[in-house]
Amino acid sequence: MLNFSIKAEIIKSLAKHNPRKIGVFGSFARNEESKDSDIDILVDFKEQKSILDLIGIEIELTEALSRKVDLITESSLHPYLKDYIHKDLLVIYQ
Repeated sequence: MLNFSIKAEIIKSLAKHNPRKIGVFGSFARNEESKDSDIDILVDFKEQKSILDLIGIEIELTEALSRKVDLITESSLHPYLKDYIHKDLLVIYQ
């Protein structure tokens, strides 16, 4: 379950990177996660981030949450995946 402490840690970790919007999708958004599930996070940043920035942020989130994180940016979403991801997107910061 995407509880308050997980939401708070995601927001805290991403706040310093100037997000416009943060959402969680996948098993955590649907309350179907298992102990081995990763956390899928979609972020719309106010400024462009390099691939190295994104890798660093993903590592930071993985360490802060003690769970594998997949970080995707709104600008990098493939058109074929956009509807699928937005279908169960749970916005936690805007």
